[in-house]
Amino acid sequence: MQRLKALTWDHPRGYNALAAAARRLDLAESGLAIDWDKQPLEGFESYPIADLCARYDLVVLDHPHVGEAVDGDCLQPLESIFEEATINLLRAESIGPSLRSYHFTGQHWALPLDAATQVMAARADLLVGPAPVLWDEVLLLSQKTGKVALSLAGPHAALSFLSIATALGEPPAERDPDILVSEQVGTEVYDLMNELAVRSPHVVRQKNPISILEHMAAHDDVALVPLVYGYVNYAAPVSGRPITFHNAPRLEPGDRPGSTLGGTGIGISRRCEVTPALKRHLLWLMSADAQIGFIPCHEGQPSRREAWHDAGVNARWGRFYSNTVATLEQAYVRPRHNGYIAFQSRASALLRESFLENAPARGVINRTPDTLCRSSRQQGRRKVGSP
Repeated sequence: MQRLKALTWDHPRGYNALAAAARRLDLAESGLAIDWDKQPLEGFESYPIADLCARYDLVVLDHPHVGEAVDGDCLQPLESIFEEATINLLRAESIGPSLRSYHFTGQHWALPLDAATQVMAARADLLVGPAPVLWDEVLLLSQKTGKVALSLAGPHAALSFLSIATALGEPPAERDPDILVSEQVGTEVYDLMNELAVRSPHVVRQKNPISILEHMAAHDDVALVPLVYGYVNYAAPVSGRPITFHNAPRLEPGDRPGSTLGGTGIGISRRCEVTPALKRHLLWLMSADAQIGFIPCHEGQPSRREAWHDAGVNARWGRFYSNTVATLEQAYVRPRHNGYIAFQSRASALLRESFLENAPARGVINRTPDTLCRSSRQQGRRKVGSP
């Protein structure tokens, strides 16, 4: 008999489906049991991934931790567990860059269980007319109502910066990994965010995406958040007002919606003995049966493209999936080098401080973001090399 220890995050979207799937395992038949522990989402920022992998067989993580995990040699690559044909099939079936985001140094390091990206969240009952599509329309709504909020707490100021730069046609650090954005685009992004931050309701400035969405469902002082990680649970809540989700804003009609990929994957630690029963269970979690039926029925957010287009799933969850699928398909993938997480935290703190001081863009953009980005790569560089 094999009993595995596993760790995920403590939101219904992160825990309920995994725990229910573990309960459906027939121990006598499969010889496998999985005990899922949970911790706050922020806990994955606080504890090194190597420490978590030393204590758990399966660890739910997001893709920016992959570089740290590879440097710590604490995960087993999927290529050592599954056949190439299986990985190719997962790549074809996973929505957007969900699987690709876990590809680093030539191998994949997690199964893409859950897909998410920054999208627009709105209280339809508080809007006059349809939700904005363009960033200019977001600014106009902010000026008219004062009920447009930015998600700025924790790493989210930096994540929104990356998303807006992508919408402006310059996905950060893609041309040169040591240069985050050009001065021109960085200035445009900063000025846009600064203008919105000035009017962003103070009540949500310290809240993470989950808390912002919970606040929106219960209060009428936030009508729209242009960039916030999508949580299907709030599209059809048990209590409070439903929130409608839409594609992230674009610069012009037909442009790419600017959004930074989130979601989570299941990493298999070095301490885990991978048995045929475990492989079957993990692949079942990726299957159409689980992703279209089981996971959405247990408040999870699937990563399989089929599920995002499924009529029944969309009918049950307020068309959350079909309304935002274009954004997810085109989502920007963050750097994954060891040291990126620290850069994200420092850059977010810098942006929040600058918004509070209403600091001019030139002094913020000219030096600090690129310096932080370059420094994080230099500090995280190891013998594994670059992705």
